[in-house]
Amino acid sequence: MLIDQMAANNRWRHISPAAKSIFSIGGLIAVFAVRQPLTAAGITLLLIATSLLGPGIGWRSYVRVAVPAALFLLPGCLSLAFSLETNPASSLPHIVLIPESSGPIVALGNRSLGALAALLFLISSTPLNDLLGLLQRLKAPPLLLDIMLLCHRMLFVFSDACQSTHTAQAARLGYATPGTSLRSLGELAASLSLQIWQRAHDLHLAAQARNNDGPLRFIEKSYANTGRDCLIAVLASSLLILMAVAL
Repeated sequence: MLIDQMAANNRWRHISPAAKSIFSIGGLIAVFAVRQPLTAAGITLLLIATSLLGPGIGWRSYVRVAVPAALFLLPGCLSLAFSLETNPASSLPHIVLIPESSGPIVALGNRSLGALAALLFLISSTPLNDLLGLLQRLKAPPLLLDIMLLCHRMLFVFSDACQSTHTAQAARLGYATPGTSLRSLGELAASLSLQIWQRAHDLHLAAQARNNDGPLRFIEKSYANTGRDCLIAVLASSLLILMAVAL
């Protein structure tokens, strides 16, 4: 997965996840505390610049991760421009354009992009195991950590099953024509449903075979200069929040 590669191969890989989490949470608070759209856009750009220049994330990889998420936010923002009203004459609902919808759309879009940038900073610079270790130290519910880890591992299982099945279908000219492509796509969906269920069951049996009758355990890592990094993160977060409130 691209995000895992970014998280495992960056300059801030060995910085304490607590410091990076503090800065990410500060960015979230800042984008929701802004008063002006330009200020929200500026904070978003600062968060993006921090992700690119600090950990050294490649801009191409960052764009490949950020664009699908931003496109997912687009329909939600555009939905604010329309309203469903009922015609008294025909009693049939119809969609009307809201003239004053530009303000809410801009505000929602800026805050959503800012929150996305803050989240991408955290997940692109911190591996999941480090985040799970931090959550464990913060006394997060063990069931939540188990579900997070299981879902993360099943993503790799799903990706591997999808790729292997698609390669086998393509070798048999399963995508040579539009008709065979549609049929192969249906067979791929059916095959994945069965394979994922079987592999999830095997994973459960393997965990039971290792006497896994309790919460998962994570190896706690030690990070150099954790106090200094957390202090810097608090100061940087405070500056972002002050900028959001003052400007």
